[in-house]
Amino acid sequence: MKICNPLKRYSLAFGILVLLLSQSTPVFSQESPEKMEWFKDAKLGIFIHWGIYSVNGIDESWSFFNDYISYDDYMKQLSGFTASKYDPEKWARLIKSSGAKYAVLTAKHHDGVALWDTKASDLSVVKKTPAGKDLVGPLMNALEKEGIKKGIYYSVLDWSHPDYDRNTRETFRYKNDPVRFQKFVDFNFKQLEELSSKYNPDLYWFDGDWEHKPEEWKSAELKAKLLTYNKNLIINSRLGPGYGDYDTPEQGVPVTRPSSEFWELCMTMNNSWGYQGNDHAYKTPSELLRIFVDCLHMGGNLLLDFGPKPDGTIPEEAENILTEFGRWTTKHESAIYETQAGIPDGHIFAPTTLSPDKTILYIYLDYKVNESLAIKGLKNKIQRVWVVGNGTKLQAREVGKMYWSSVPGMKYIDIPDNVYDKDITVLAVLLDGPVDLYREKGQVIESN
Repeated sequence: MKICNPLKRYSLAFGILVLLLSQSTPVFSQESPEKMEWFKDAKLGIFIHWGIYSVNGIDESWSFFNDYISYDDYMKQLSGFTASKYDPEKWARLIKSSGAKYAVLTAKHHDGVALWDTKASDLSVVKKTPAGKDLVGPLMNALEKEGIKKGIYYSVLDWSHPDYDRNTRETFRYKNDPVRFQKFVDFNFKQLEELSSKYNPDLYWFDGDWEHKPEEWKSAELKAKLLTYNKNLIINSRLGPGYGDYDTPEQGVPVTRPSSEFWELCMTMNNSWGYQGNDHAYKTPSELLRIFVDCLHMGGNLLLDFGPKPDGTIPEEAENILTEFGRWTTKHESAIYETQAGIPDGHIFAPTTLSPDKTILYIYLDYKVNESLAIKGLKNKIQRVWVVGNGTKLQAREVGKMYWSSVPGMKYIDIPDNVYDKDITVLAVLLDGPVDLYREKGQVIESN
């Protein structure tokens, strides 16, 4: 009997996977939809932008690309990046206490400075900064111990690499020098092989894909390769159409739900991704919770960003925000995780979500109602109403229901002052079955 060479068998399987991915036409494609379950239910993630840019408190990478500072002056920050007070276990505990279920660390931004001991180049915090140690692994281990999914941010462009000319802004640079660009692509594959084999992330958050086509990045081959390390790996939308599992709008809150079934809004706590000591424009915890609730209402996640200082300490403002998130998420846990997008706007003047079986309608109030909260177009009978995290039962009544009409009456819920949360109050409305809404224009009395 002929014994198959395992390497050939691996190569064949890898080739088939590449072929299937390269023929992918949808904008989003999940080879295994089951792998998205934890992401869908997670609701809250924490983004961490940490790098040498925190030393002078300037824009990460873009500050030299846009000529605000010279490249050489930017790189002088290497000498000030110490990570001397880096406490990954504390980070992980704080992240967990906030209610977040996953976290994403910038292993390498566009400046090319790796936070791990990469063998593919000399430009790392291990070799070039006083930190002198791997900063990715300790956090990945701490997150795993706390039961938090591990995410790694990686820039597919590198403005420090000798085969990637940052001074050329041609849309598809190196299109006439494929050999040189292939060397750079090989470099990317090597670094991602290191990250995958060392840390086994649950999620990759790619960035920088806009400068080249997916075919040039070898996105199909890259995704196929990464899936050999972790078949349940989740990848964001920034490897090109057809290669991501979820959409990633940033900063601006979507007004309408993104087209992808799975999505997250990535947003900074202040106005900067990385630490900038002169940026004191932190959003209040209440403002950020309202944004979080908007994401819940539209069936998405919030990836909330902060930037640690060069010594590894977390800014006090960021720590306070995470603590306040923890207070609110702990109190309202049943109305956050495993919920799905709420009912369409117009039925209630407030964001909503639904339980998995759609029999509980959660209503999020960031204001005190003057008299009673009104719900219109709800065909269901209300079985019970209570304040989430408080347990107080509330009374509901229906007004204006005509026996001859299929149009439901107005449902009203009275809310006493003493049950309001200081940020956002959540009501749970138990229905007599899956939510059933009246979406027509109404009826008139017809005479004979």
